[in-house]
Amino acid sequence: MIYLDNAATTFPKPRSVYNLWRSSMSVYGANPGRSGHAFSVKTAEAVYHSREICAEFFGGEVENTIFTLNCTSALNFAIKGAARRGSHFVMSDIEHNAVSRPVYAAARELGGSCTIFENTLDDDQTVKNAERAINENTSVLVCTAASNVIGRRNPISRLGELCKKRNICFIVDAAQGAGVLPLKMDSGINILCAAGHKGLYGPMGTGLMITDGKYPLKTIMEGGTGSASESIVQPEFTPDRFESGTINTAGVIALGAGVEFVKEKTPETILNHELSLCRKFCRGARELGITLYNDITEENSSKYAPVVSFNIGGMSASDGAALLSENGLYLRAGLHCAPLCHKKIGTIDGGTIRFSPSAFTTEGEVNALLKTLSTIR
Repeated sequence: MIYLDNAATTFPKPRSVYNLWRSSMSVYGANPGRSGHAFSVKTAEAVYHSREICAEFFGGEVENTIFTLNCTSALNFAIKGAARRGSHFVMSDIEHNAVSRPVYAAARELGGSCTIFENTLDDDQTVKNAERAINENTSVLVCTAASNVIGRRNPISRLGELCKKRNICFIVDAAQGAGVLPLKMDSGINILCAAGHKGLYGPMGTGLMITDGKYPLKTIMEGGTGSASESIVQPEFTPDRFESGTINTAGVIALGAGVEFVKEKTPETILNHELSLCRKFCRGARELGITLYNDITEENSSKYAPVVSFNIGGMSASDGAALLSENGLYLRAGLHCAPLCHKKIGTIDGGTIRFSPSAFTTEGEVNALLKTLSTIR
């Protein structure tokens, strides 16, 4: 088996993640923050330690680091929580449905609107496009750190500066950037949303929302928090305000081990490794006549996260991925929940096959993929 679908979820995970997840089911089996006995306190301390690790990694405050079910739930908390009556949203044309659908829903429900700006390989032009999309009613600019279809990056720091200057809440979807791109809260981000199970190498069912506290968020879910239980009103303080009900305790504890793995290897090292594999794949694919929708080269690597979309001649993406799967190569085909991006690159009718390596992917595995593609061709 050669697994090359790491943009969906990384596999395998570091051994430390597997070990901590398994032990957490017994060693930390109590409900954190819901009881005063020693077992519950011990579990709560383990959760807090993971919270500290995640906060430090992104340069956030521990109390403003919220564990969520996944990146999608974090984005819904952020987008719908920041929305106000008549809100005007701005987002890029490479967004995942985890951004575009909550934006559409919030704008529709609150009598607001949305403008989409074009992402380009020229950061100056992208920032100009975003600035032109802003109007006097703009309250939120939300965009992905990097496309999950073509790996195209948004200039996050510069967009953060723009939002700060215009007093606009800046929300970043870091699902495809966390763990490989240099994302820090001090780069102008007001709310960062991340998936735990992708580039942070945590278990599925984990996510993060980190806020700087500048823009108070409405809740979209209320319930038991283990704190202020005497009040019928949801707590105002974080993280409790957004962690109603019992969290995925074993998952978030193991997530801390995943983040520690990334921190030890460094995001820069992981990014360089994965981009080198993407460049190798693109070179080989070009020679085979494979259709590439983002051709990553030595010269343009700084514009991309390590994701490549392609198709095999006139074959449908689904048929191509099925043939690869029959040969033990596992890649995702389709629209990747990002129709805006597929409209942009002209593949909305059938989608693409997506190559996405991880820290564990080897050159030999890329060679095997290219050899199989050559046979299919």
